[in-house]
Amino acid sequence: MQSISAETAATRPESQTEQITGAEIVVRCLAEEGVEHVFGYPGGAVLYIYDEIFKQDRFQHILVRHEQAAVHAADAYSRSSLKTGVALVTSGPGVTNAVTGIATAYMDSVPVVIISGQVPTHAIGQDAFQECDTVGITRPCVKHNFLVKDVRHLASTIAKAFFIARSGRPGPVLVDIPKDVTVARCRFEYPRQPAMRSYNPVLKGHQGQIRKAVQLLAAAERPMIYAGGGVILSDSSELLNGLVDMLGYPCTNTLMGLGGVKASDPRFVGMLGMHGTYEANMAMQDCDVLLAIGARFDDRVIGNPKHFAQNQRKIVHIDVDPSSISKRVKVDVPIVGDVKEVMIELLAQLEAAPPRTNTAALKVWWERINEWRKRDCLKYDRASSLIKPQHVVETLWKVTGGDAFVTSDVGQHQMWAAQYYRFEKPRRWINSGGLGTMGVGLPYAMGVQMANPGAQVAVITGEASVQMCIQELSTCKQYDLTPKIVNLNNRYLGMVRQWQQIDYGSRYSHSYMDALPDFVKLAESYGHVGMRIEKPAEVEPALREAFTTLKDRLVFLDFITDQTENVWPMVKAGRGLTEMLLGSEDL
Repeated sequence: MQSISAETAATRPESQTEQITGAEIVVRCLAEEGVEHVFGYPGGAVLYIYDEIFKQDRFQHILVRHEQAAVHAADAYSRSSLKTGVALVTSGPGVTNAVTGIATAYMDSVPVVIISGQVPTHAIGQDAFQECDTVGITRPCVKHNFLVKDVRHLASTIAKAFFIARSGRPGPVLVDIPKDVTVARCRFEYPRQPAMRSYNPVLKGHQGQIRKAVQLLAAAERPMIYAGGGVILSDSSELLNGLVDMLGYPCTNTLMGLGGVKASDPRFVGMLGMHGTYEANMAMQDCDVLLAIGARFDDRVIGNPKHFAQNQRKIVHIDVDPSSISKRVKVDVPIVGDVKEVMIELLAQLEAAPPRTNTAALKVWWERINEWRKRDCLKYDRASSLIKPQHVVETLWKVTGGDAFVTSDVGQHQMWAAQYYRFEKPRRWINSGGLGTMGVGLPYAMGVQMANPGAQVAVITGEASVQMCIQELSTCKQYDLTPKIVNLNNRYLGMVRQWQQIDYGSRYSHSYMDALPDFVKLAESYGHVGMRIEKPAEVEPALREAFTTLKDRLVFLDFITDQTENVWPMVKAGRGLTEMLLGSEDL
């Protein structure tokens, strides 16, 4: 936690001279930041703030049904736009309920500001009603947090929170405000630029390092571009597509980077990693020069680091966070800086460099990749009498024209969504990558729709995940939110069942969901539309009805899918990228 000093930076000339309450300061700070939506749930410690929200019309408050959903919705609001999400929760159980959402945003580097209530300053440490050590509890899963004990520091602290959340490597920032601070009074001054001597993220990449990268890329015989979520967060998708066009090199995206390069581009070899394509994983392993952009070589991407290091390659790594470079894989050319800033300079130097002369080697490399593509690693039984989940996702892509915002929960359905919905644009794929949080899909859809009114929004989920935040169907009803919920219902904890089949002798310990609700009736009880789809021939008509005739309603589509279907390819934990299982025949 940072100690808050009394000084503030230059203030707006129209700063108020009258003294106002801390609660009103919070509301005015949000208005100064251009906040349009706040997701929250009231409680005793924040009631003065809620009273001021009632009096204003600068932003809309969205009342969720659980604090976890407030942060998830604020998170997706940010992921699907260029805005910073905002959540407001009360003390004690309010903020502990929010921790899952905070940790989810932290793992995926999403800018969110969380304002939490706290017991009065004189009661802190006294085990007061609904007291908890919010700063201590959240410290491991925030980019930064603050406890404001003096109303005179409140405005400058909130300004710092927004600045920290969206700059450098983004992330959630929490501001904990005791109740007595919300009633104390002082003059309102909002800083134009927060004064933070200890926090100055590097944005511009080192020119010499960029020159080295250009030289390696020009001389590469088996080049590979590996792009992650940093491309999306830095709004650099257009630059990445330009780089791929300029070089003609193969490109793969991580789960978080999907949409960073167009899925229709023939240079795109698919997602890599644990459930990545055969061609992406093989090219990643066998390349001689690897350009990593806004990615962190995590365990689900490269598998066993020792296996990955067996093949000699030169690695260029661009990342705004220096701690992510050479963390799991030693790199040869580290470039610390904002992805957009570095890529602009990289493209400029590539344009000025002599044209590549060794085109024969690149042609041979593409021939190898196209041979790997012939394995058709994403094939499945299209003639089955049972609904295949892959077919549902492919049909969703077809019905929406590939232009929907797609949120997902976590499990098999998440991987099928990543594999079979072909994203052409950034910020259209909203899912929990780092933390793998079940239950995010529905509140994510709420945040996406608030940030993108009128857009098509689909939730790809499973019967287990969707129940974790199912109460948010009530929030959707209150605010006329109309996502289409695509429930791939296989009556199992699907990914758990798959691992139990492969690694635990098919002992399905507590992975069978044998007490499921009637999702059609459940959706209808909340005032929405429910459909149950049991035959492959019914899949497309149901989806078309949901997105056309019922486009102004929330529709819960319960697809009864093949219980035995697994996600392939798969790299088992501890194995290398080239040690993929391509189907049940490999077990």
